Order: sequence, then C-alpha cells, then structure tokens
Amino acid sequence: MDVRSQKQRMLAGDLYIADAPELAEDNRRISDWLDRYNATNTKTQPERQALLTEAFAQVGEGCNIRPPFHCDYGYNISLGRGVFLNFNCCILDVVAVSIGDMTQIGPGVQILTADHPRDPVERRQMLEFGRPIRIGANVWIGGGALIMPGITIGDDAIIGAGSVVTRDVPAGGIAVGNPARLRGA
Repeated sequence: MDVRSQKQRMLAGDLYIADAPELAEDNRRISDWLDRYNATNTKTQPERQALLTEAFAQVGEGCNIRPPFHCDYGYNISLGRGVFLNFNCCILDVVAVSIGDMTQIGPGVQILTADHPRDPVERRQMLEFGRPIRIGANVWIGGGALIMPGITIGDDAIIGAGSVVTRDVPAGGIAVGNPARLRGA
C-alpha cells in the first residue's frame, strides 16, 4: 500500500488527488500570494522580484513577471537570471518548471505540467499527474503559446505566437503552429 501523501505523489509525478487537504491548503496560500502579487502594477521590478522570492523555488536576479499572473503552487517554479513573463501568463506547476536565464515569454502563454489519465475510470476518480517542463536559456516564446506537459525547450529556441508545443524543441530550434513543428523540418 502506498502511504505517501497526495502532495508527495504529486511532486513525484505520480497519480494524485488535487483537492486533498494538504494541496488545497497550498493552493489557498498561493491564491493569497497571487492576490498580493497581481495588485503590483504600480510597483517596481525589484519590489515585484521580492514577492517572487517569497513564493518560488528559485528566482534569479532581474526577473520580471508582469501581473496578472497565475500558478497552482509557486514552489515548483525556478527562474534563471533576467527571466521576463509578460501579462497574463499561467503556469500549472504541479511538478517542476524551470526557465533558464534571459528567457522572454510573451503575454497569455500557458506552461502546463498538469496532465490527466487517458483511462476514463481513473479520471472519474479525480486523479491527475504532472510531467516537468524545462525551458532553456535565451528562449523566446511568443504570445498565446501553450507548452504542454513534459516538454523540454532547448537554449536559444524560438516558439511562435499561438503555437501548441507537444514535442521537445532542440537548442536553437524554431517551432511554430498547432501542433508546433520545427521550421525547416
């Protein structure tokens, strides 16, 4: 019998129940933080960065996320130096999301680690799982792009606006479309 908590299962990328009490409390905590963070339009970048360090696993120097911003937990998000996220980005961080130095992310981008079983019996049990996302350094992600669970985007890659990234993108690659395909491939 698996004696791990639902949070331990979630962090391991295993099936878990998202509305378990411990996770509900973590989500309430980040919701309170999001209320504060999303009221910072008139604050300076250093003031917003100080708030980011309260909630995220790691925040490099010079990071800037323009509110409004949304996430599930915050504690699974790691940002390198100089990372920029424009207005209205959403990170479903049920497992690790790492974003490398100097990466720029356009408005309305969704980074989604949360996934659901394909088996309808498991879905009826309200089970879900997560697959980590790694975005390298100096990546540019255009507005409205969707980064799906388990994706790795290599350093210096470009993701076109509105693209749905369902496959890994190599370093220096340019991916566009729905589903996103490597340009020139």
